[in-house]
Amino acid sequence: MSTLLVKNAEEIITMDEKRRRIRGGGLFIRDNVIEQVGPSETLPTEADEVIDAAGMAVLPGLVNTHHHFYQTLTRAVPGSQDEELFDWLVRLYPIWGEMESEAVFVSTQTAMAEMILSGCTTSSDHLYLYPNGSSLDDQVRAAQAVGMRFHVTRGSMSLGRSKGGLPPDHVVQEEDAILADCQRAIEAYHDPAPYAMLRVGLAPCSPFSVTGELMREAARLARSYEGVMLHTHVAETRDEEAFCLREFGFRPAAYMADLGWVGPDVWWAHAIYVDDDEIKMMAETGTGVAHCPSSNMRLGSGICRVRDMLDAGVKVGIGVDGSASNDASHLIGETRNALLLQRVEGGAGVFSVQEALELATLGSASVLGRDDIGALAAGKAADLIGVRLDTLSLAGGAVHDPLGALLLCRVERVDLSVINGRVVVRDGRLTTLDVEAHVARHNQIAREIVGRHPQPERFKLV
Repeated sequence: MSTLLVKNAEEIITMDEKRRRIRGGGLFIRDNVIEQVGPSETLPTEADEVIDAAGMAVLPGLVNTHHHFYQTLTRAVPGSQDEELFDWLVRLYPIWGEMESEAVFVSTQTAMAEMILSGCTTSSDHLYLYPNGSSLDDQVRAAQAVGMRFHVTRGSMSLGRSKGGLPPDHVVQEEDAILADCQRAIEAYHDPAPYAMLRVGLAPCSPFSVTGELMREAARLARSYEGVMLHTHVAETRDEEAFCLREFGFRPAAYMADLGWVGPDVWWAHAIYVDDDEIKMMAETGTGVAHCPSSNMRLGSGICRVRDMLDAGVKVGIGVDGSASNDASHLIGETRNALLLQRVEGGAGVFSVQEALELATLGSASVLGRDDIGALAAGKAADLIGVRLDTLSLAGGAVHDPLGALLLCRVERVDLSVINGRVVVRDGRLTTLDVEAHVARHNQIAREIVGRHPQPERFKLV
């Protein structure tokens, strides 16, 4: 058994039941579990490793509930920079269809590195197309090497353009093959145990890229296993709403309810275009939401009603969304944007700094069905981050309120990250990946696949 002592932090922001903030605090960790949190003088004085966190704010690792890691390869692609969702997808689908296993592996590590360095210790991901022999296994290998706690979802698209969907036919799969691989992924990788580093969910992509039958069968399959959750995009744009009304006779949220895609084992990405009755239904069923503020702004999709959802009792967490619609994977920055975006319509008092941090920790953990992450308390997983408070971007702010400074000022990267009791960022550097060499290979792949599709393909679903 190994032990780790983190001591002398300027402040421990626990996010525990009492929301304690402990000046001069620390944590004692045994293996991968927090054993004690409190003032440094109350903790054991010896451990296998001791980290002096003087000058740092230490807080729970942040949790990301929605991403598309592979999209790091297609950030800021010409022809997609000024488009709304459907035209943005039409431009990028053919490029994504060029990916092979190495592209999925490398892009996963790129996104994870950026996420970890920006404060994330647990992330979900939604890979929804599998061209040229690529697979979910490529992502699992990447996560195990980098050391991130990972909720990987087996995404899918089955409704090609020739059948009335949005994706081109060559990037969709047959539904029998999709379901067979979903079952294989669950049985190969899903771990429902407490403190699990890897869990699998099922994630048919969206109402305009899969059939209702696939949605129903995916739900049936997931619910035949312990702890396998369901994830999809819902009510992201007005175009999606119009598509669902025309094709199915339902608004998107009602369509999900009709398919059985509500419940505590379900979370939706975006959920912008939902009405009061649908928010009430989400709260009553325990259906969660991944709020993706930067992507929603970038694509001009709208503003999620986070304040109303929280007041109604809906589970809401933070998601950065894909790197081609954000175009960053910076979770502290995403939490800041969530805070600011709610104030655009509701005013400065509608959403507090404390609530924003709750969204990215306890809220996101709840959305992913976890009660073992999201707070620094005895019995929780040993996932924590540390940020130095004596930096230029926090000057002045951190002396008044470290928590306020972390979200109202700008944090470039964390200085410390511990995931499952393992130090993965030390002195601001990722210990599990040669980032510089990795970026060079990532950029080479990005040039190659985008270079095969230099001109925007224009297609608008009508």
